[in-house]
Amino acid sequence: MIKVKRIYEERDRADGYRVLVDRLWPRGVKKDSGAIDLWMKEIAPGTELRKWFHANPTQWQRFRQRYERELKSRGELLDKLRELEEKYGTITLLYSSRSTDHNHAMLIYEALSG
Repeated sequence: MIKVKRIYEERDRADGYRVLVDRLWPRGVKKDSGAIDLWMKEIAPGTELRKWFHANPTQWQRFRQRYERELKSRGELLDKLRELEEKYGTITLLYSSRSTDHNHAMLIYEALSG
């Protein structure tokens, strides 16, 4: 099972193995809090795309297309997430974006589910 959750939500036992999928460490989260099992920053959107979307948040569809292309070139990282799901049963993809509908973690989830 794969879940998606904001890093700022309370940790739950049902989260299983928690993977932060942001390139930058989230503000206000202590690195030693123990709430993150793995930081997989290399699966996050590239710096150029991340900055572009931050400046153009209404361009979700375009961001989606560009990031899906990036994900296709990072198949080994998607495979690693699948392996973690197989090993732990449940993994939770953590992100810091304010938008619960338009964020890259949802696209990773879709790539893993599709």
